[in-house]
Amino acid sequence: MAQTATDRCEQSAAGAAIDRGQLARMTFGDRSLERELLELFDRQAAMLLVRMRAGGAAAVAPLAHTLKGSASGIGAAGVARAAEAAERAAGAAPSECSAAVDRLAFAVDEARALIAELLREG
Repeated sequence: MAQTATDRCEQSAAGAAIDRGQLARMTFGDRSLERELLELFDRQAAMLLVRMRAGGAAAVAPLAHTLKGSASGIGAAGVARAAEAAERAAGAAPSECSAAVDRLAFAVDEARALIAELLREG
């Protein structure tokens, strides 16, 4: 039997792009609020990545910090870890900072793909 997005989300936080248990705790199980937060995170994450790339190393630390907090709130632990790494790399060599932002973008893409699937399922 095929695994649904909800099944995948309910796996451990280490293996899932979004920890649905964390999301449910943050929203007190309110599905409409979950949906609203996922939509907000989806838009915010995309916008912050664009700003990080456009603003250079000086923009990375504060924007990554913002994204780390948002990701933690919805249970996107992989994004939060990648954002923390990008935040730390902001003061490093440009190539290291750029690589950290690339890793963050990959984590965000994974989370956004799962969010899109969850929003389609309703």
